[in-house]
Amino acid sequence: MTRAAAEDRDVGRSGAPDKAPQKTAAEARAARTRLLLEAPIAATLLRLAAPNVLAMFATAMMSIAEGAFAGQMGIAALAGLAIVFPFVMLTQMLSAGAMGGAISAAVARALGAKDPNRAGRLVAAAWVIAALAALFSLLIVLLFGRLVFSALSSDQAAVEAALDYALVFFPGCILVWLCHSSLSIIRGSGDMMRPSLVLLLVALASIPLAGGFGLGWGPLPALGMQGLALGPILAHGLGALFAIGYLVCGRGGITVRVDRMRASHFMEILRVGVIASLNAVQTVLTIIIMVGLVGRYGEAALAGYGLGARLEFLMIPIVFGMGAAMTAMVGANIGAGNRSRALKVGWTGSLLAAAIVGAIGISVALVPSLWLDLFLQREEAAVWAAGAGYFHIVAPFYALFAVGLAFYFASQGAGRMLWPVTASVLRMIVAIGGAVLLTGTTDLGIDGVFIAIAAGQCSYGLFTMAAIYVSKWR
Repeated sequence: MTRAAAEDRDVGRSGAPDKAPQKTAAEARAARTRLLLEAPIAATLLRLAAPNVLAMFATAMMSIAEGAFAGQMGIAALAGLAIVFPFVMLTQMLSAGAMGGAISAAVARALGAKDPNRAGRLVAAAWVIAALAALFSLLIVLLFGRLVFSALSSDQAAVEAALDYALVFFPGCILVWLCHSSLSIIRGSGDMMRPSLVLLLVALASIPLAGGFGLGWGPLPALGMQGLALGPILAHGLGALFAIGYLVCGRGGITVRVDRMRASHFMEILRVGVIASLNAVQTVLTIIIMVGLVGRYGEAALAGYGLGARLEFLMIPIVFGMGAAMTAMVGANIGAGNRSRALKVGWTGSLLAAAIVGAIGISVALVPSLWLDLFLQREEAAVWAAGAGYFHIVAPFYALFAVGLAFYFASQGAGRMLWPVTASVLRMIVAIGGAVLLTGTTDLGIDGVFIAIAAGQCSYGLFTMAAIYVSKWR
């Protein structure tokens, strides 16, 4: 036991007794942790993941609605959304997946080791990290937003549309960070239902708010792209308010502590979260570079690819539905010293995620209209053709992408992020290098970009599986 961990426990023994409601909540939290450690793996994963997956499907519906609203504003708005969307998804991936997963894993490991006082200090550390991360992302957008967006598209109308969205979303993204970090804390205690319900309500609230402020429904002003961004910000603010209040009141069975906080409480999160964030950044960077490569083929190609990439991005929150349960379950078992059970959780959850996402991929590969007709009229033939070409080539390999991503979440719980990050680097090299090679030496055109994306997904999933099989998180 480390000195900081020992002090966490000592303070808990000498402190004042918990109030009765908090004691009841703590007992419920301990019972949830026992389930993570002892219950049948597949059944427990499915039970824990079910509410997460439902919430993520609602999040997907929110993204679909946003694209549909942008489509009503015109091709320039749709292309602008394609430019800014990777950066918005990066915020979601960092706050909910990368840093959020690290927060959930750290709390789960502390509780698995029967150290609730350390878990309480991790809560306060998580909120500080979330606030600083939001401030950093805002500064990046203010300083470099126009430069980056202009590099991705020569269409000035699309660039202005992307800026209109970004200059509302990123000043408000602290609400997104606080919402997801707080919900990650609750997941780390083994409670998947409550965070999922909050995210479900956030997603459902975002749709009318984005549409209302974007298109001017009823008495609301028509703010265009700015309104599209304002909707999810307001909805996440409501989610953050509930989640923070729930934790501060002790209803989650964890007493928030700010006394005797040390650097170790921040490092417990950051040592996994920073590395995990590199994986998310590499994923988004790959998409951004692909946007630049596709942008050379015109606005219609960019809009069509943007719709295809939007569905690929939405596979991330769907896998997150399973991955959040895997992070908590693996983290609790690693904290309790049961590595073999943690590995079984990782393999079981990854194969389940591959089955779900693979089915979606095969469906849209065979019938692209299932997705594209949500946004486009068939008269927009050039945009439709680009989107259909993407799905025909890339979507059949979504299952391998899901396997790699699911192991990424499981590895957060294990505190072993080397191989998932290495796999992400490999994916970026294969996708970008392949796209440059194929577009520069063949006449495949935009199909060359799509083939490279598919090859990158294959390398990502296969390498991750091989690395985890050999290393066993040691």
